[in-house]
Amino acid sequence: MARRIDVTGAGGVRLAAWEFAEPPKPEAEPAPPRGGPGAPAQQAEADAPGVLLLHGLMGRASHWAATARWLAGRHRAVALDQRGHGRSDKPARAAYTRDAYVEDAEAAVEQLGLGPALLIGHAMGALTAWQLAAKRPDLVRGLIICDMRASALGAASQREWADWFRSWPVPFASLADVRKWFGEDDPWVERPSPARGAFYAEVMHECEDGWRPVFEPEQMLSSRETWVYDAHWEELAQVRCPTLVVRGVDGELGRAEAQEMVRVLPRGRYAEIPDAGHLAHYDLPAAWQGAVSPFLESLPGDGALPGD
Repeated sequence: MARRIDVTGAGGVRLAAWEFAEPPKPEAEPAPPRGGPGAPAQQAEADAPGVLLLHGLMGRASHWAATARWLAGRHRAVALDQRGHGRSDKPARAAYTRDAYVEDAEAAVEQLGLGPALLIGHAMGALTAWQLAAKRPDLVRGLIICDMRASALGAASQREWADWFRSWPVPFASLADVRKWFGEDDPWVERPSPARGAFYAEVMHECEDGWRPVFEPEQMLSSRETWVYDAHWEELAQVRCPTLVVRGVDGELGRAEAQEMVRVLPRGRYAEIPDAGHLAHYDLPAAWQGAVSPFLESLPGDGALPGD
């Protein structure tokens, strides 16, 4: 289950945050609030450690559903549709800069009362997370980085992405066509990947002429410019909280760079997921949970998670 909570981001942009709760167990007695017998439900919610989950470029909060529901057993788990994504506002003239994304995440932690929060980010969301941790250490107690590089990608990467967006056969006639193209026919796919097809099906909406992405490709290109042309090692070195760097063996973050990121981080740790690619948290949720569980258990106040 997930309930929507609106957050006001940088420049007044309206952001959709989604708070996940563990599904009710059939024929189970309700658990007592964490605040003790007779404590109000809101006190139990306040006592639960806060987690903010940040998706990657083109993603949406729902991509974190499996992780959020798993965490909801012992945490207050909230996933954010970042500006230009999901059901958050996509104003044409809004800033799609690093500062704007970081200020949005900062607003979410503060307005939802999650701090000091555990931040979990995938790709672009991971960069946002470590920049917030560097900027506001008082708001962040732990950090998990999933498959995001600290090095600049180079101008050629931006040109490749622009060409890739132009290659999409939009509008798609059906969601089945979306799944097939992104899971099999996309030239960037090395081998069939049903999970990749499902991932992109979640970011489409039905229009009069067929299925189109919920985001504007031009805004996505603007959003990624900062890690195309800029490196982010300096901010990484400023992160003081415990941090886990996770990579899929077949993902975009290489082992050497991941291990250098761990070395640069003052309190860095490393984990990798075999047989996983860039979408490790979405494609292989059980393996992802197994990789991050030891780190979560090491954070004060978190304890064991369901299934551990």
